[in-house]
Amino acid sequence: MSDRTFSIPLIGASSIGLIVLTTTIAITPAQPSCSVTSSYKWQNVAIGGGGYVTGVYPHPLQPNLVYIRTDVGGFYRWNSVDKKWIPLTDHFPLAQSHYYGGEALALDPQNPNVVYIAAGKYTNTGAGLGTIFKSTNKGNTWTKLPIDLPMGGNEEQRWASERLAVNPFNSNIIFFGSRTNGLWKSADGGKKWAKVTSFGGTPQTNIGISNIVFHKTVSGLLYANAYGDGIYASNDTGVTWRKLAGSPAKVNRIALASNGTLYATHNSGVAKYTNGSWTNITPANAQTKFSAIAVNPNNPDQILSVDYQARNSETYKIFKSIDGGSSWLQKKRVLNSQVPWWPDWYFASAASDIEFDPKTPGRVWLTDWYGTWQTEKIDTDSPVWSNYENGHEEVVSFALVSPKIGSMLFSGLADVDGFKHNKLNTYPCTQLGGTNGLRFQDTYSIAYSESNPLRLVRVGGNRWNNTYNGATSTDGGQTWKKFSSFPQNTIPLRVAISPTNPNLFVVVTSQGQPLRTTNNGASWSKVSGLPYGPQGPWYWGQPLAADKVSNVFYYYSNGKVYRSSNGGASFSVVNSSLAIERWSMLKTVPGVNGEVWVSLNWNGLHRSTDAGKTFTKIPLVERAYLFAFGKPQPGSTIPALYLYGKIAGLGEGVFRSLDNAKTWTTISDPQQPIGNDPNVMEASQQQFGLVFLGTNGRGIYYGTP
Repeated sequence: MSDRTFSIPLIGASSIGLIVLTTTIAITPAQPSCSVTSSYKWQNVAIGGGGYVTGVYPHPLQPNLVYIRTDVGGFYRWNSVDKKWIPLTDHFPLAQSHYYGGEALALDPQNPNVVYIAAGKYTNTGAGLGTIFKSTNKGNTWTKLPIDLPMGGNEEQRWASERLAVNPFNSNIIFFGSRTNGLWKSADGGKKWAKVTSFGGTPQTNIGISNIVFHKTVSGLLYANAYGDGIYASNDTGVTWRKLAGSPAKVNRIALASNGTLYATHNSGVAKYTNGSWTNITPANAQTKFSAIAVNPNNPDQILSVDYQARNSETYKIFKSIDGGSSWLQKKRVLNSQVPWWPDWYFASAASDIEFDPKTPGRVWLTDWYGTWQTEKIDTDSPVWSNYENGHEEVVSFALVSPKIGSMLFSGLADVDGFKHNKLNTYPCTQLGGTNGLRFQDTYSIAYSESNPLRLVRVGGNRWNNTYNGATSTDGGQTWKKFSSFPQNTIPLRVAISPTNPNLFVVVTSQGQPLRTTNNGASWSKVSGLPYGPQGPWYWGQPLAADKVSNVFYYYSNGKVYRSSNGGASFSVVNSSLAIERWSMLKTVPGVNGEVWVSLNWNGLHRSTDAGKTFTKIPLVERAYLFAFGKPQPGSTIPALYLYGKIAGLGEGVFRSLDNAKTWTTISDPQQPIGNDPNVMEASQQQFGLVFLGTNGRGIYYGTP
């Protein structure tokens, strides 16, 4: 400890607040050091939803107490005063990023303070096991329960499942339907769990038991949907089970009316179960595949159902029945979008859930691929639907760029293209592609030319129809022009633009040879000397960078650094001393010729000042997960260096160095670790101290001193 400084805050309580004391251990001045600070504020860049909300849950007892779950962005509670969603699971760090997957949520119908969540993104072995958490204070804090199972909040049928339920007659009894491990029960409020071996359903693998619902007036009666097999019932709180004869096999959602009538949406329509038999009540002129369904808890004959549409469809249909499904009326709608860039076809696109508000007559909630909607007057001819996204930021990031002039930030995102962010706390007006046909489903990479920062290039495409391309801008992203040519069936993963010639850029492609253009994308040639690119599009490494001064390009792959001195036409290996690491980032330093840095996750952070010939490992950096260079502090010419990773003596978090990694300062918030798989980090070239972190489902964060 004699050669390092660790300034550790000692926090104690007093009658007037917190007392922060700092203890410092002296060091030899020339050695690397680190210190602790809490002077940074972190918040979301305002985008507006953009991710799949897979369930909405109004509490039956307390007005305005509503929760939502999402597939990759965690769980939220509604603040009705501010009309804002409060994130409830942002405390999970990177090591627990799996828990941002919303597999299920259940309310205790007798106690508004108690809520359960089942959390886990994926069922594959490498993802780790999911689990169930319990809160007794409406999600402000959570207790992990002793049940660990594969969970897939971002997997098949995530939009059509309510697999966690609390007994309305006895809050200690909870059931959970697993995707892969059958039906589970707790009889003591989640303290202990046991598998229900008497359940005889044989659900489809990886979807499992997808819906569980208790009868609200008949004690002991509950239903469970074994997806692909059918619906089962139990009259003794899960001790014995029987299959409901004639049940649809691929049931998506089930709803139970207060009079005991059971409704089910499925892949061929809507069905109704009463008096021991099933009746087809599918609305006429509808798609056959239905998803969301709800019964008014105060009127068992009033039903809402939604046919399931793929994204990009404008043929949504919401149906209402006032006679238990005997007849249906397709509802018109008026949209009152709070997010200016949302197109109208987002409404009810891949609708997942619809629910009556039990305490406010006429109010209905609807969730879909992009967010959450609410109407106050469902009974009118054309209900007005408003989307409420404040607080709900769920986009998945691919790229972030902060040019020296112009807009503060550009983002490349999955499913919603990306944005030009002129203000960080205001929703963008349009997506990057605007309305002139240049919108991509995904934007994978963005770059600008150092000599002319208003010259930009971006690459992306549409997974849904396997078409990919790119576009350039000469006016700082105000307008874009699509590449006049690009090879078919080629996914462009990363792009780097020459600092001296904005018409020249190099593109890394998915499992193919990198490409180069010298005429702004009019024609392309293959780059020699580089390996084939990694598999995309779900790839977040940054292997390619252009020098910030000279017409030189660099590339990292499998422990080797490649360099091109002829504008990216050909590359050769200049260094093979680094560790082999897939999660790697290569970046060059603004304003410096020939300086290259490479981050290699647990293999640390490495610096070269001789154009990649030799690298020095940075002391104290135990993990370099992400890093970025930003504007120097006033009076300095050394770029600010930001790191998401682990520093010896400081642990894991976000750090900043103002002296080329000689000393480090913590700038993270331990209560908000930004743990949902952050995948890209950039820092402002216009404002000192401003740094950005893009995540895999909690939007983009920005930190400011």
